[in-house]
Amino acid sequence: MPSTTPGGTAGPGAPTPRSGPPRRALLAGAVGATFVAGTTAGCTNDGESPEERRRRVDATRRLRRAAAADSQDLLTRYTSTAAVHPALGGLLAPLREAVARHLEAFSAPHRASGGQDGGAGEDRKGGGGESPAGGPPAGNRTAVPGDEKRALTALAEAERRTAGTRMRDLVDAPPELARLLASVAAAGSAHALLLTEGDAA
Repeated sequence: MPSTTPGGTAGPGAPTPRSGPPRRALLAGAVGATFVAGTTAGCTNDGESPEERRRRVDATRRLRRAAAADSQDLLTRYTSTAAVHPALGGLLAPLREAVARHLEAFSAPHRASGGQDGGAGEDRKGGGGESPAGGPPAGNRTAVPGDEKRALTALAEAERRTAGTRMRDLVDAPPELARLLASVAAAGSAHALLLTEGDAA
């Protein structure tokens, strides 16, 4: 039984209780705050010519389409992995939800423009993508490793690759989109860390 001092406090031999939320919760909260900050920051383009504005808008559309396609790919991977490994659902569900929000953020301008700029499913090679609401095609499920540890490692690697792509893309992005890409890249890196922790659990 732990020893206590006359004042009721634990003595030197007593175990120190853990206080505060777990590290995983703190990290997830920090990621959410970073993403919100990245999506709410605005920018102005006073004094640009119509041609400059057209080039900026076209470049932004291309980068957003590519970023949305990358998020769609990640979303499909999460859905496929959860389908093959239901026991991982508790770990994957909040991460998948965050990826879905990223997809929504990158896709929103295309919905607002009536879909004239291309859908979120258009990838960097011009291919199509699936709807986030539907499950992945049966063929995609076979790409998920049958071992849970390997499946989490594959997801973590995909998150890291995508985060790296976003960091490269933000160099050519206008300020507002660059902030969004940076915040989502940070979220992806945190996801990779959480998946690695899940792997080690």
